[in-house]
Amino acid sequence: MSIEQLELNPRIIKAVNNANIGVARDILKYSGPDLQRLTRLSASDVHHLQTAVAALFCKKTPVSALQLYRGECPEWDCGLRVSLGCPVLDGVLRGGLLPWGLTELAGPSGAGKSQLAMQLCLSVQYPVQYGGLGSGALYICTEDSFPIRRLKQLQNEQPSLRSDVPPDVVSSICFSDNIYVEHAADLGALMACVSQRVPVLLAQGRVRLLVVDSVAALFRSEFQADQGLERSRHLTAFATALHKLSASYQLPILCVNQVTDVMEGDSNHDAGLRPVDSKVVPALGMAWANQVMVRLMVTRLPGAVSMGTQSSARRRLEVVFAPHLARDSCLFGVWREGTRGLPSPPTQDTSS
Repeated sequence: MSIEQLELNPRIIKAVNNANIGVARDILKYSGPDLQRLTRLSASDVHHLQTAVAALFCKKTPVSALQLYRGECPEWDCGLRVSLGCPVLDGVLRGGLLPWGLTELAGPSGAGKSQLAMQLCLSVQYPVQYGGLGSGALYICTEDSFPIRRLKQLQNEQPSLRSDVPPDVVSSICFSDNIYVEHAADLGALMACVSQRVPVLLAQGRVRLLVVDSVAALFRSEFQADQGLERSRHLTAFATALHKLSASYQLPILCVNQVTDVMEGDSNHDAGLRPVDSKVVPALGMAWANQVMVRLMVTRLPGAVSMGTQSSARRRLEVVFAPHLARDSCLFGVWREGTRGLPSPPTQDTSS
């Protein structure tokens, strides 16, 4: 759209044209002082100009983290959540994943990241009243082949895991028919998938959840240690494509991430990016951390727990940062039927 189509004082439009800024979108590339210098307009005029352009391209009213926490932004929140299929896990996330935005799930190998991701792919297919969005999921693999046998097992065990859902509702959902799997062997294939094939499925209403497992694998393998700037550029482009999809289709996106050891001397620098006392931090550094809205971490702990004839390693799910969540955590285990939270250990009375 050209500047002339905006409802602005002709004097402002003329000044912008004299500065050779003919497209409204280009206004957003400049800061206020830069626009004042280029157009020789006053600060008040530049403010009116920026407001008019922002209103043109911003389809939703911006909200603060405090508004989101208080539930004062129904246009964004609507009370919807994508349940993890377990009340203990959902309790930590205040009901589950938000139905939009980028959520990162980071942790070491064997911590249960893919288990939680697959459980979400099943949970999103339930009707809204049972913690789903009534649609399918797209699972993009960048590392190993998709664990189809485990997915089949989780699907068959849904009546056991989701005892809160009427059996006729569970039996009416063809879970495996609504999970689309893509494999991306390099960054080119990953970007083509996100920019070309994913929008087709979204436009057809076939999916309402996107999982990338994992986001770190390709960015770690295709760039050398001295190519940090180039890697950050590609990473930002990838994150921008994900944000665009999420905003356009109100799509929750789960990005599984690897971890890296905390280097000596960096313990204070990245303290807010990882759980307290953690010796690992999610991979890809600040360039990626600034792109995600919610960061969750899973950790495998020593010891095991039993449930009937089954046993599982103890694991922890922890909220590192989120605009609507406090730092919190819970224990969980991975069982035949899926991932379940464990009851919190009793608090010892120290008053005596």
